[in-house]
Amino acid sequence: MKFGIHNPCFVFGPDPAEAFEGLKAKAQWAETHGFTWFSVMDHLIQIPPVGDPEEPFIEGWTALTALAAVTSRIRLATLVSSVAYRNPAHLAKIAAGVDLISRGRLTLGIGAGWFETEYRQYGWEFPERPAVRIRQMEEAVRLILAMWAGERTTFHGKYFHVEDAILEPKPVQKPRPPVMIAGGGEQLTLRVVARLGDACNVFGDPTEVKHKYDILRQHCETEQRDYATIEKTNVIGLLVARDEAALAAKRTRLGAADPFRGFAGTVAQVTDLIGRYRDAGVQLFISSAYRNDAETLDLLASDVIPHFA
Repeated sequence: MKFGIHNPCFVFGPDPAEAFEGLKAKAQWAETHGFTWFSVMDHLIQIPPVGDPEEPFIEGWTALTALAAVTSRIRLATLVSSVAYRNPAHLAKIAAGVDLISRGRLTLGIGAGWFETEYRQYGWEFPERPAVRIRQMEEAVRLILAMWAGERTTFHGKYFHVEDAILEPKPVQKPRPPVMIAGGGEQLTLRVVARLGDACNVFGDPTEVKHKYDILRQHCETEQRDYATIEKTNVIGLLVARDEAALAAKRTRLGAADPFRGFAGTVAQVTDLIGRYRDAGVQLFISSAYRNDAETLDLLASDVIPHFA
């Protein structure tokens, strides 16, 4: 089992100008403390479950590009990019550049998009029906894969098109960077994963995650895709302390809501939880530390990850 860190919050202190310095330090720490993955959220404003919309937020691909230059081993990703936020041909070009700068450490994380407030603020059209957004995502992935493979690409889809488009240099990874498709929609999204994804990312407790993986396996059988070739991942917010008293004090200090969105627990409780995710089929366990709580990450590295070595 592998472990990753997801960064949904860019508040690292009172000065917003230090946001990238905090992010850089966190990513560099991660790659020296047993983590193999570091992802950032790809939004333009903070989402409601995580923080206030006015708090500082670095655009995801800007952050990845900078991290690619200041890290050396850890895999980098967006978790995830909405299909609507960039023309997918342009996204293919951006991603190829990040893969080159990182020397082949990029995973392209993509999803159908959901945050309507952000769409409205930035002037993007928000298709009300999720099925439309999912079809846009599938078509975008097909276009991106074509751009990465061909010398010139002509693509006429329902939503996107390019004409004799050049993308050079190509990504460093061979045959190409992996594509992670996020979401647990059982009828459409997981079917797209079975068709095109190299990795999936789903939410939920271990029972829910196992159920989603079972549905994905069924789609793989229908699509004649080897289920074992898809990396199974999940993402969850964590708040960790050594014991119950320390956890209660931390929750009060950080203003963590009850019920907590994610999992707040002791080292022993979190170790047990991760074991249940492993048994459900998770291969890459991705977690975010609530409000960038440093002790949560320290305890994961020192007391939890060694149990799964």
